[in-house]
Amino acid sequence: MAFTDRKKRRIAEALSDMPYAAATVATTVDKLNREYFLPAIQRPFVWKPEQVVALFDSLMKRYPISSFLFWAVAPENKPNWQIYKFAENFRFGEIHTEPAETDGRTVRLVLDGQQRLTSLLLGLRGTLSIKAKNKRWDDSSAWQRKRLYLDLLVEPSIERSDDGDQQDIETPYGFQLFEKVPRDEAGQLWIKVGDILNHPTRSDFEKYKLSVIERLPGSTPRDCEARARNNLDRLYDVIWIDEIICFFTENEQDYDRVLSIFVRANDGGTKLNKSDLMMSMIASKWTDLPAKEEILSFVSMINDRIDRKNNVSSDFVMKSCLLLSDLDHIYKVSNFTNHNLSIMRENWARIKLTLRRTFLLVNRFGIDRETLTSLNALLPIAYYLHSVDVDLCEGSSAFISRNRERIRIWLISALLTGAFGGTSDSTIGVAKSVIASNIRISQEFPLSDLFDALSKQRKRPTYITDDHISALLEVKYGQKLSFLILSLLYDEKSWGAVPYDIDHIFPQAETIRSKLMATNLPVSKIEQIIAASAKIGNLQLLSSTENNKKNAQKFADWALNVDSGYYECHLIPQDRHLWDVLMLPEFVREREKLIRKKLLSLSGDVL
Repeated sequence: MAFTDRKKRRIAEALSDMPYAAATVATTVDKLNREYFLPAIQRPFVWKPEQVVALFDSLMKRYPISSFLFWAVAPENKPNWQIYKFAENFRFGEIHTEPAETDGRTVRLVLDGQQRLTSLLLGLRGTLSIKAKNKRWDDSSAWQRKRLYLDLLVEPSIERSDDGDQQDIETPYGFQLFEKVPRDEAGQLWIKVGDILNHPTRSDFEKYKLSVIERLPGSTPRDCEARARNNLDRLYDVIWIDEIICFFTENEQDYDRVLSIFVRANDGGTKLNKSDLMMSMIASKWTDLPAKEEILSFVSMINDRIDRKNNVSSDFVMKSCLLLSDLDHIYKVSNFTNHNLSIMRENWARIKLTLRRTFLLVNRFGIDRETLTSLNALLPIAYYLHSVDVDLCEGSSAFISRNRERIRIWLISALLTGAFGGTSDSTIGVAKSVIASNIRISQEFPLSDLFDALSKQRKRPTYITDDHISALLEVKYGQKLSFLILSLLYDEKSWGAVPYDIDHIFPQAETIRSKLMATNLPVSKIEQIIAASAKIGNLQLLSSTENNKKNAQKFADWALNVDSGYYECHLIPQDRHLWDVLMLPEFVREREKLIRKKLLSLSGDVL
C-alpha cells in the first residue's frame, strides 16, 4: 500500500520522537557545532592522531564503532549551562574550550562519544596540528597543520606468512595525515577525505568519481582501477549511505539523572565521580583562575597545614560554596548553573576565610579527622561565622568566649546524637534558616533555637538527654565518639593547643585476663571487670606528659600522689574502697553517675 505524503510525515515525526535512532556520518558531522555540542562536564579531546586514523579505517572495514548518547536540552534550560563547540582545528597537547553560541538553535549535548565525533569532524572537515619531534612547543615552525587523505589504491588484506599460512593480522586502508596535498607517485591515488562531503547525491558523486579515476595513468592495470572505484564507492557509502551512527537521546530535564547517565556511560575508562564533574563545571566558569588547582590547594591546606589534621574533601568545599553564597545548598548538578557559579566565584575569597576559621575553631575543641563523625555538622557553624563575619579563635571578650562555648556544646551534642546522620540536606536547611532568622536580631549563636528546631525536624532530641547519656556510657575505648564524650567532662576548652591522650584510669595491665584468673575470682566477676575496663567510666583525658608519667601505675597508687583538684576535674569517686581493681565494675557505676550529672548540666550552664 502506498503511503500518502501526510502519512509519511506522521511516521517521520513519530520516529523523530523515539529516543533510539541511527544516522549517517555525513548527517551527524553536519550537525556538529550546529545542533550537537559539548557540556562542561566532558573532559578534553585526548585521542592521538593514530587513533583518529584508526577510526576511519574501522569505518571503511564496516566495523562497529559503538553507540552514542545525546541529551536534548530544553530551550529554557540552555542559559543554565556552559556549552562548548567541538574542535574543528585541533592542536595536539592543548585543551580546546571554545564556548558555543546557541541562540535560536536546537541543542543536544553529547554525553558519550565526544572522542569519536571529534575525530570524525577533524578527519572530514577539520585539521590536526601536530608538533614535529625534537622541537620546542613554543616554536611556531614546529607545528604542522595536517588533513586526512586516502590512497585509493591500497586494499587491506589478510597477511600471509612465507609458508602460506594465514596470519590473523589485517593491513589498514591507506589513510594518512599530510600537511600538503600528497603527490600521486607510482601506485598511488590520493584524495582528501573531506572532499566526499561535497557530493551528497549519487549523480554528483559519480561525476566526482570519474574525475578522480581520470587521474590514473593510461597504463594503470584494470584491477588497480577497479580497486580505486571500489574504495571510493565504499567511502561514499560509509559517509553518506550507511546509518552507522547509532545513538540514544535522553529527553528528561532532571540534571542529576543526566549526570548519573553520564557517569555510567563513561565508566569504561578512567573512573569518573561526581566531584570530577562538579569541578569541571566550576573550572569552565571560573576562567580568571585555575579553579581545580585553587580548590585542591585549599583542601590540602585545611587537611595538613593548620592546628590539627583534618579530612576535608573538594565535595565539601564546593557544597560550602553553595551554602555560604546563600544558594540552594543541595549538592546536585542543577544548582551549578552559570548564574550560581558566578556568585560563588565572587564569594570565593570570603568562603576560604570562613572555612579556615571554622576548622581552626573546631580543631581547638579537639575535633579533627579522628573524631569528626560528620563533616556536614560544620556547615551551620560556617554559615554563622560567615554571616556575622567573626573569628572566634581570636580574642577573649565575653561575646567571643560565650559563643565559642555555645558552638562547642552544640557541635558535640549534634555529633553525639547523630543529628546529621543519614540524609542531612534538610537538617542543614533548617539550621541555615534558624541562623539567618536569629542574626537579624542578635549576633549570638542561637544554641537553644537550633536544638529546638532540629529536634522537631529530626523528630528526636538533638541535645543530650538522659536516654542519650545511657547510650553514650556504653561507648568503648577505641570508638570514634569516645574523645568527644570525654571532652565534655572538663572545663578545658582548647583541646587543640596541647596533645591529649585517652587514658584508662585503671590501667589495662591490671585487667589482663590471665592476671585476673590468678586471683581465683569467679569467671563471671572477671568478665565484669574486663568489660568495665573499656567503658567510658574507666576513661579520662590526660595530657601526653601526664599520661607518660602515670604509665601503668595502679590507680590507687597514682591517686594518692595527685593534687586535690584531680578528683573533681576527672569526676573520680572519692570512696577509696572503690579504688581497687577488683571493685572496677562498682567504680565505673559510681563514676557514670557523676558523668551523667555533668552532661545533663551542660546546656543549662551555657544558656
